[in-house]
Amino acid sequence: MNILEKILATKRQEVAREQAQVPLRELQARVADAPPVRDFIEPLLHPDRVGLIAEVKRASPSAGVIREEFDPVAIAQAYQQGGADCLSVLTDQEYFQGHLDYLRQIRQQVSLPVLRKDFLIDPFQVYQARVAGADAVLLVAECLPGEKLDELYHLSLELGMTPLVELYDEENLPRVLELGARLIGINNRNLRTFVTSLDHTLKLIARIPSDRVVVSESGIHRPEHLQQLRQAGVRAVLVGEHLMRQPDVAQAVRELLGI
Repeated sequence: MNILEKILATKRQEVAREQAQVPLRELQARVADAPPVRDFIEPLLHPDRVGLIAEVKRASPSAGVIREEFDPVAIAQAYQQGGADCLSVLTDQEYFQGHLDYLRQIRQQVSLPVLRKDFLIDPFQVYQARVAGADAVLLVAECLPGEKLDELYHLSLELGMTPLVELYDEENLPRVLELGARLIGINNRNLRTFVTSLDHTLKLIARIPSDRVVVSESGIHRPEHLQQLRQAGVRAVLVGEHLMRQPDVAQAVRELLGI
């Protein structure tokens, strides 16, 4: 199995285990007590620069542990101080050393909109995200074949959240566009091989209508990258590993954005 297949196999077991602990009906009932949803798209739309979704991420399968001293709330607060527009919080435990509790804690302490970044394959996880306080969820087209992408996309909207619909494979672009997704992520990292190239965004964005908000993800670590992507029509970027490696996270955000 490639890396993505391994992650999805683990995720199916994880979801089954969590559903056995908390029935779906009980989770659905908790939605009423979740904090109000915050707009995730509007903060990203700047007239003079790309928006920044800064990611709280301790580790990854390709890089291993990225940050040894890891306080998710302190990192999120530093991102906000530095000028990030939104946050992405890794909640996958097995491969990224994340946790849904990190998102809950950050939601209580930071005012920026928060995305649950995980490999969502089941409605149960979408409800989990909303109960935890997520304002947006990541939906990866490569992980959601057939009607499953449509199902989770519309459930996210019903719960008031913004779906960030991500793709890598070019053949998935038509189904993402037909979905009507307003926020489209282009992953520059091949999730099967974890090879990264910024050119991937530059290639695919030409096929995306200008009324969609395109987010370029992975491999972004210099202000020149942001300028190059902005000139191509990208409205926002998602940056994790580069920022997480810096000793002063807030300053790293300011330097990346040029503010």
